[in-house]
Amino acid sequence: MNVLNKGQIVIPAEIRHRYGIKPGTPLEIREVGDHLELYLLPADPIVAFRGSLKTTDSLINQLIEEHKQEVAQDVSG
Repeated sequence: MNVLNKGQIVIPAEIRHRYGIKPGTPLEIREVGDHLELYLLPADPIVAFRGSLKTTDSLINQLIEEHKQEVAQDVSG
């Protein structure tokens, strides 16, 4: 693989076909130690990461539960 005049690189056709890389495919180059790594990025990062975060009770649900407990203590106490 060679670097062209404008800093462009040509990814061999076999690799482009294997990974579905087409013109406009978002890629990222990362510097890792003494080498570079090329990463495919999702076309729509929001869709790609949807559901990837650990779900826990939201803050609002926690606050509602605390409020219910406080009200119950006030009524009984």
